[in-house]
Amino acid sequence: MILRIEHLGIAVKDCEQANKLFALLLGTNPYKSEMVESEKVNTSFFKVGESKVELLESTDPSGPIGKFIEKRGEGIHHVAFEVDNIHEMMKQLEASGFRLLSDEPKRGADNKLVCFLHPKSTNGVLVELCQEIR
Repeated sequence: MILRIEHLGIAVKDCEQANKLFALLLGTNPYKSEMVESEKVNTSFFKVGESKVELLESTDPSGPIGKFIEKRGEGIHHVAFEVDNIHEMMKQLEASGFRLLSDEPKRGADNKLVCFLHPKSTNGVLVELCQEIR
């Protein structure tokens, strides 16, 4: 079951500069920064009420965020939904015709298991499912 919008992922060219901008916009500093080697990305997280904003800076132009920025520029990259059981949700969504980008969830940033849905199956929106690692 989807519980809430967990975060919005925003692709940025420079996390340090974007952190300053979003700190001014949101009135708070990021609570966490983290490198995710498997995705070739550096992240920063801001709390906004019960949700979060995740800034994503590519550490490699050939990584997913590097390619995204080259093709589309900076901006909203994905919307993430918190789920209570990522394995069950993946099975349910795949059976309903959604296209998953991986067969198994991967370890993501902020202590989460994550799986992405292909934008071609979600009206052009990259959707991330995430579950807290317990």
